[in-house]
Amino acid sequence: MKAIAQGSYGTADVLELRDIDRPVPHDNEVLIQVRAAGVDPSVLHLMTGKPYIARLALGLRKPKNPVRGWDVAGVVETVGAKVTGFRPGDEVFGSGDGSLAEYTCARADKLAPKPGNLTFGQAAALPVSGVTACQALSGKARPQPEQKVLVIGASGGIGTYAIQLAVSYGAEVTAVCGPGRADFVRALGATDVIDYTSQEITDGKHRFDVILDAAGNRPLSLLRRALAPRGVLVMAGGEGGGDWVGGLGRQLRGYALSPFLGQVLRSLIVTVRHKDLMALKRLAEAGTITPALDCTYPLSEAVAAIKHLETGHPQGKIVVTV
Repeated sequence: MKAIAQGSYGTADVLELRDIDRPVPHDNEVLIQVRAAGVDPSVLHLMTGKPYIARLALGLRKPKNPVRGWDVAGVVETVGAKVTGFRPGDEVFGSGDGSLAEYTCARADKLAPKPGNLTFGQAAALPVSGVTACQALSGKARPQPEQKVLVIGASGGIGTYAIQLAVSYGAEVTAVCGPGRADFVRALGATDVIDYTSQEITDGKHRFDVILDAAGNRPLSLLRRALAPRGVLVMAGGEGGGDWVGGLGRQLRGYALSPFLGQVLRSLIVTVRHKDLMALKRLAEAGTITPALDCTYPLSEAVAAIKHLETGHPQGKIVVTV
């Protein structure tokens, strides 16, 4: 089968389309014929092996699994001996290590039936980013009607879902994004827009009840100044902080400070689970959330898709079709 793979860590130039053996599912796994795969910042972390602390899980000197990709939507080909919830021919979506390929294996507990009203491409844009948004805006961070919510990184994958979710809860959303994105995020439901090239989140007169930081490049002190005295900050982005620990240092500082403050400072480590995917399926089928796709590429051009993510700022999600 064909797959986008790499033999060493680096930029997108280390990636290539290869012919490799089709994977064989373990007892608790499903073999999926991939119809579409999502491309998001987690693919960049896998590709570069940064932050370096992630290599404890990914492989110290080179990736344990050379095939890239997590988000997947496709058709079940075969199931492992212990899988009871899926059968060959089922249309599914979820998370499978090495999804930028013609076939991938995924644990059954990281899959769910594909939303009936979505294409495979749309469904592949849901899992990691959609689950992150749902988990971020839950518990104490779930917005109440008329509360003010700030979404940083609003035009990216996580941000586009977060805007729609917050609006569905009755909140007033301010979106932080780059120039030329105002109409895009307003169409998703944002009431106000901050262009980060000309304004800072502390420039306005409002302080926010909930802040979701899906960008990860602002200091904790600045985020706290924009947060209401009893507000909740959720840090879901870890793109800053250096090569060794990434955004983990900032998240740990927030975790340590939170017990001594009126504000709640949360960090978010996301795990894709069946129950979360089922929640996304219901939201998608109800029309509460709709995947926003930046563009799609065929598998033969998947390296270009990753370079587009690496060097640009997509509006929504990038998808590779197979």
